[in-house]
Amino acid sequence: MPMQPSLASALAKSLAESWRMKARPEQVAPHGDWAVWLVIAGRGFGKTRCGSEWSHEQIAAGVSRLALVGPTAADVRDVMVEGESGIIATAPSWNRPDYQPALRRLTWPNGAVATCYSADEPERLRGPQHEAAWCDEIGAWRYPQACWDQLQFGLRLGARPRAIATTTPKPSKLLKDLIARAGKDVVITRGKTKDNASNLAPTFLKAIEDRYGGTRLGRQELDGEMLEDVAGALWQRSWFDRDRVESAPQLMRVVVAVDPAISNKEGSDETGIIVAGLGQDGRGYVLDDGSGRYAPQEWATKAVDLYEKHRADRVVAEKNQGGDMVEATLRMVDPRVPVKLVHASRGKAVRAEPVSALYEQGKISHVGAFPALEDQLSSFASDFDRARAGYSPDRLDALVWAFTELMVKERHDMNLSFAGPVMEIITLNEGPQFYDGDFEYRG
Repeated sequence: MPMQPSLASALAKSLAESWRMKARPEQVAPHGDWAVWLVIAGRGFGKTRCGSEWSHEQIAAGVSRLALVGPTAADVRDVMVEGESGIIATAPSWNRPDYQPALRRLTWPNGAVATCYSADEPERLRGPQHEAAWCDEIGAWRYPQACWDQLQFGLRLGARPRAIATTTPKPSKLLKDLIARAGKDVVITRGKTKDNASNLAPTFLKAIEDRYGGTRLGRQELDGEMLEDVAGALWQRSWFDRDRVESAPQLMRVVVAVDPAISNKEGSDETGIIVAGLGQDGRGYVLDDGSGRYAPQEWATKAVDLYEKHRADRVVAEKNQGGDMVEATLRMVDPRVPVKLVHASRGKAVRAEPVSALYEQGKISHVGAFPALEDQLSSFASDFDRARAGYSPDRLDALVWAFTELMVKERHDMNLSFAGPVMEIITLNEGPQFYDGDFEYRG
């Protein structure tokens, strides 16, 4: 009996819209008995589409419980669920899930459920069970190991529980551990931005290649290369992993440090905003990174919000570029916030060296992971050249001001013949160490 025209056209349309008919070979899940499909690629490669389409295929194959895990709750919602390549946009009309943001849940017509999780809250993964998981941008997770571990404990339903992890390469310990399992239970797909050139605007490709081609940032973000420490860098990534903690002890002091950008337009520098504390154990702790590209009122509001959130003692702000306007901007948001203005009289590298020494000695810990900050720290060398690097390390500057305030204090010792002030690294458990620096540090 011949097929009815309506049914034939519907089938033809379904086949034409099929992901496997449109996808590049590297965007389709590999065959084999693997536990993790790790997609490491540059921006614009189509990683999000890989995750979305793989999720649809899992639901169609009978998976009833799916976990969606992103760096933050906003990332899960804006990219994985509601994004242009997210689950809702890529779902076929006949099998589109119902999204309930308040419940962090998507429900398909057949009853299958996907639950949204933020890597900022690993404990939410304690208890729930899943048959499959899509983990996005694992290189940017704040608590990568804790979140991954809790997910694995609950990934136990069905005959073949498995996960896809899509990410731009960041040399985190979790990512390195997964790469080391390649050929065992992990399958890796690698790719570059230009692999997806047919779906990207030519003007975009030319612009990013002209600006970032051949640079360290371009190799990581466009070519998908896993980059290790820079020769001569003042910070090493191994220090962050060695001293990383999941929570800070009782803190004696907390400061919010701000390195304001001088403009707010496309291509402008970011405003560095770092929250740091000094523990009763005498060690320093990085608590938060609120850096970003903001208008003056926006960065001031962000700094004050973090001041209140972490119950900080004061805001420390660099005034080189904005002078008294920096303090005035903060006062407009909240006139009660204590503000200390600092002035840099010499280069970034010299200012950074005492704080780098504290890291090397194991006296500063990151509470969770701060990928963007750690990238800046581990790429900053004593011969840093902004023009060559293509950016200004504003997060690093803010961090240096924070720990200069907390753990390094200025001493003018008239009996010493140094031309500039002497910096004393504060320690509670041992004698002071002196650094012949060149800070101009003013309250």
